[in-house]
This record gives sequence, C-alpha cells and structure tokens, in this order.
Amino acid sequence: MSETTDKKDFPYLHGFSPVEQDRLRRQARFAEHTVYQNVNFSAQKKILEVGCGVGAQTEILLRRFPDIHVTGIDLNDKQLSAAKKSLAEHSYAKGRYDLHQMNAEKLAFNSADFDGAFLCFVLEHVPDPRRVLSEIRRVLAPGAVLYATEVLNSSFFLDPYSPNVWKYWMAFNDYQYDQKGDPFMGAKLGNLLMQIGFRNIETEVKTWFLDNRHPQKRKEMIEFWSDLLLSASDQLLAAGYVTAEVVEGMKKEMSVVASDPNAVFFFSFIQAKAKNI
Repeated sequence: MSETTDKKDFPYLHGFSPVEQDRLRRQARFAEHTVYQNVNFSAQKKILEVGCGVGAQTEILLRRFPDIHVTGIDLNDKQLSAAKKSLAEHSYAKGRYDLHQMNAEKLAFNSADFDGAFLCFVLEHVPDPRRVLSEIRRVLAPGAVLYATEVLNSSFFLDPYSPNVWKYWMAFNDYQYDQKGDPFMGAKLGNLLMQIGFRNIETEVKTWFLDNRHPQKRKEMIEFWSDLLLSASDQLLAAGYVTAEVVEGMKKEMSVVASDPNAVFFFSFIQAKAKNI
C-alpha cells in the first residue's frame, strides 16, 4: 500500500513491521479469487502498480498474466525491500518487473508510458486521491485500462453483537480518517474517475457474506479479520483512540464469534474499471 507524501514517517494505519508485511501477503492470497475475478490484463503489456507495498499483488499479477511487465511504486523503502526479496523467489517473475521508491502524486514517468494500471486498497490511505489518479491518467496511453479496488468500511457487519469490536472498528476508521485517509473510498471511485477524465467506468460491489452455509470459510474469514484489526492496535493505542481493555475485549469477542455456530460475517468493497480516453 502506497504513501504519497514525502514524509518517511507516513502514519500508515497498519505499520511496516515484518508481521504486518507477512499479513499483507496472506491478505492478497486470501482475497485473490474475489479481487481478480473480473480483472483482465491479457491485452496489456506494461502495467503500473501504484502502492505495490511488499509485492503481494505484484506476484499475483505476474502469475495470472504471463505477458505483462509490472512497474511497481511505493514510497516506503521497507516495503520495497520486502517486495524485492519476495519477488526474487518466484522464477516466473524474473525480468518481468521493476520497483521504484516514488511519490504517487508526482510520478517520474513520461506521458503514455503504460497501457494498464492497478491499485488495490491504496487510495484509502492517501491524502489526495484525485491527484494520484490524475497522475496515473497522465502516464497511461489512450485506451489504457485501470482497475482500482477500494474498501467500504461502513458495510462491515458481525453477529453475534460484539460491543468491543464495534468500539474498536469505529476507532479504526476514525484514526484513518483523521490521518487524511478515507475508509469509505470504494463508494466514491465512480465520481472520482469521472471527474478526472476516465471513461467507460464500471463499478462492481464485491461482497463476503458468510453464515451457516459456509462454516469453515466463515471461520477462516473471521480469523483473517481478527489479524486485520490487530494490525492497527499499536497505532490506535499509541494515539489514544482505544484502550488496552477495548483491544483485549475485541480479541476475545472475535475469538468467540469465530467459534459461534450461528455467526454471520458481511463486508463489501468496490472495484472500478475505467479507460483512459
């Protein structure tokens, strides 16, 4: 996930620890089927990935589309170092990617350098998504395709009712919003892309809705979600957005829900596809 200011201490919600880097890789694999169901770069050659982070999505892109070359950018050197190490382990990726430490608001590429762009859970973290998307459009060739996938955190639903989870979730979103991010970015993608000049804009609601019909998948999802929530706990505690009691209560409640035979998990996010015309 990308940062787009020149500050190296950008207040990224989840931090940059090795534990978080591993979580990002697991998250990418966990969500792969849903995220990539309608992503198609089979007609493209040069893909710009903004906010490549640890290279988790880069690996998937290169594996799924064997004819593309991916140029990944991110502002954080720790994430890029992890990406280089991880990508070097995959023979199919050799010679098919390059990575740059770069501000997404000031892309150091020429106009029309790329025929495709990919962003996944990136714009929610940047202070000026319009500027980022404008820069992406500048470096895309006419007819190039863009895929952007973003969260809609207001959609989250969990049953049985878990008060500490809700307190923590509200603090999670408040912190991100106060740090100039946007936990509701997914719903705004269509408007943003149109305002910037993209056309043929399509949006799709992606939903994880798990109940008794899929008990094992539901348990896996809730455990994955617990890791996602905990990835922000140090930052939320340090900033005073939650107490240690709320964090411990959230952990216990998530564990209880994961084993509840009648639990329900629901979350939606949005994927937009657009063309540079």
